[in-house]
Amino acid sequence: MRLATWNVNSIRARVDRIVDFAVREHIDVLAMQEIKCKVDQFPFDAFEDAGFHVEAHGFSQWNGVAIASREQPTNVRHAFPGMPGFAKDHSGPDAPQEARALGATIGGVEVWSLYVPNGRALEDPHYFYKLEWLEALRGYTAETLAQNPDLALALVGDFNIAPTDADNGDPTVVAGFSTHVSGPEREAFAALEAAGLQDVVRPLVPAGFTYWDYKRLRFPRNEGMRIDFILGSHALADAVAGASIHRDERKGEAPSDHVPVVVDLDFSGPEDEDDDRPMIF
Repeated sequence: MRLATWNVNSIRARVDRIVDFAVREHIDVLAMQEIKCKVDQFPFDAFEDAGFHVEAHGFSQWNGVAIASREQPTNVRHAFPGMPGFAKDHSGPDAPQEARALGATIGGVEVWSLYVPNGRALEDPHYFYKLEWLEALRGYTAETLAQNPDLALALVGDFNIAPTDADNGDPTVVAGFSTHVSGPEREAFAALEAAGLQDVVRPLVPAGFTYWDYKRLRFPRNEGMRIDFILGSHALADAVAGASIHRDERKGEAPSDHVPVVVDLDFSGPEDEDDDRPMIF
């Protein structure tokens, strides 16, 4: 299985290049974030014509997540248990949920396309919502893996966190003054790892950004951030056979400000290998 995640920053504005990428790179499962449309506005036909099944979750021109898959997804969910909501001037447990999470089972893998809240500013209510959202995700992860330790679980998407200083090359994003690099956000990311996940791309691609702001020549100067991740359980990590960050997708006409992150998964064990291979002495 070739699994990819991409914050597409408006599916309707970039559908042609997104489908082209999925076909050209032989993607089996593409998790998308910031589709920025309602479900009935999603360009399903373009994906279906290319051989994909699509599940989408969106309410408006903001947020929104989707999964395109060669195989029909099952067990589709539009939120994980305990996921909090948010609305301006609205707090408490009854705040409406945003379209930020979409889960499905595909080829035996539980895949979640996630668009973690941005946080906006360190004192903004959205920042505390972000931390609450991440804690709920950690709780779901820990409980799920406690119940099924051998589950191939993939939490993928735009986490809006640069977990290490090396993941931040934007000079305007400063620890102690900015979201994405604050201590509590990084601690929340580490808590996901402590719950049984690992960044399955970093061991194979130790350096590289996944996002560059459109302003101030951030991309030509390579002043980006690594904030898009594929976090996997040990069963998923053990199956990783390759990984890549597709930096060139930030180039060309009307690119997203994020680029795809891809992993190749091979769940075949030694017992599945062909015993008729020629012997080499």
